[in-house]
Amino acid sequence: MTEKVILVDHLISEINKGTFQSNKKLPSEHVLADQFKVPRMVVRKAYEQLQDLGYIYSRQGKGSYVQDSKKQIPLILSGDVSFTEKMKELHFPFQTMTIFCEEIPFDEKIFQNLNVGSDEKVFKIGRLRLIEDLPIALHTSFVAQSIFPEIEKDGPGITSMFLYYKQRGFVEFGANSSTLNVIFPTPTEREVLQCSNLVPLLQVESECVDKNSGQVLEHTVIIYRSDYFTYVI
Repeated sequence: MTEKVILVDHLISEINKGTFQSNKKLPSEHVLADQFKVPRMVVRKAYEQLQDLGYIYSRQGKGSYVQDSKKQIPLILSGDVSFTEKMKELHFPFQTMTIFCEEIPFDEKIFQNLNVGSDEKVFKIGRLRLIEDLPIALHTSFVAQSIFPEIEKDGPGITSMFLYYKQRGFVEFGANSSTLNVIFPTPTEREVLQCSNLVPLLQVESECVDKNSGQVLEHTVIIYRSDYFTYVI
């Protein structure tokens, strides 16, 4: 391992143990360089990586400080309970912002999963999930207009897809098998989720199905910030 990696691992371990507490100043570059017998540039690069990972923040002219510990939210990755209901059960102060509703061009995978033809209209509705004003997840639902004729008009105002479905007569939900991938954020995702390119994201794809009719209601792609969640599968 390089000197920088060894130093980063050491500092993360000390932060996790509580040796360096939230909002407390970390040792200066000079002090750490002497302690680990490395050039100050190595310490500087280590601090830059820790900042990208969200462990520390800097104050110009004052040094580096430990970032407040993030909430670790237990999240059950199931398709039969809405995100809103999950957060209410866990008593987290959350909010939802609908940030887009737009028709998508033909996508073979999505159209096939929705069981619609290439000549039909499919819309994607994106909802940003926030806890204490911090963005933690982006939910994108792909919905066929043939199933929900008013989706283009209603989409911008939808904050809970499950509630929207219930209002239209679908009351019991299930999910097909889910696909999980670990990805790193694109520039757009970094901007929306306010994270660096080093924070891994967990991407979950599945279909929400009406249990009574077997009708596929939506194809869902959810991106979670991995530094805010623990996962129950």
